[in-house]
Amino acid sequence: MRIALISDVHANLPALEAVLADIDVRSPDAIYHLGDLVGYAPWPNEVVQLLRGRHIPGVSGNYDSTVATHYKHCGCKYEDPCQEALSHQSFAWTVAQTTDASKAFLGALPFRLDVRLNGGHLSGPTLVLVHGTPTLNTLYWTEDRSDDFCLKMAAQAGAKAGDTIAFGHTHRPWTREIEGVRFVNTGSVGRPKDGDWRAGYMLFTHSGEGMTVEGIRVDYDLDRAMDGIRRSTLPIDFADYLRTGGTPR
Repeated sequence: MRIALISDVHANLPALEAVLADIDVRSPDAIYHLGDLVGYAPWPNEVVQLLRGRHIPGVSGNYDSTVATHYKHCGCKYEDPCQEALSHQSFAWTVAQTTDASKAFLGALPFRLDVRLNGGHLSGPTLVLVHGTPTLNTLYWTEDRSDDFCLKMAAQAGAKAGDTIAFGHTHRPWTREIEGVRFVNTGSVGRPKDGDWRAGYMLFTHSGEGMTVEGIRVDYDLDRAMDGIRRSTLPIDFADYLRTGGTPR
């Protein structure tokens, strides 16, 4: 079985279209999203419509649940006061521009999905899908988290040796295995923060020999995405953020 996992599209329609085209060429058995479909770019409704049209299931990110419920902020982490101010502008814009139908879809996303790789009628490995952690979709699971933290999250999820927990939220891809449990951050389709502007996703392959995971980066029409931001009333800073992969020079 081959499974493509995408996360943190953040309303970047050109990036999502390019990733789905790449996935289609590889023809996996299933595609799942790990949330944060909206925010920071001008196509929240188009992204929701595309995923709904493709019948791609997934989980709720912090941006999805907060927009759907008109929460007071997106539940994001800020590196400085400027980022915080820009983030609040993005959230207000997204709440205003996202349609009621899109909000209803976002609000109905589940917090967690479990994929039983051998089917529910047999024992075997489980692929646990969340956005942030198994406890909150706002908690950042960064690569520098300790092994103890990872094992605590595995216990919260009920994950055992042979299982995999996949998540996003930090926009930085990484993988680690501890005591037989694999932890995978899938990175970001629409707003990477690892210095690589290209859209990212993960491709899982499950066979009798176990599970392998491959990180894939995809070129997309960056100029179209940046121009879309500039033509909207979103802060133009978000365009440069895309160009630099989250590391302004």
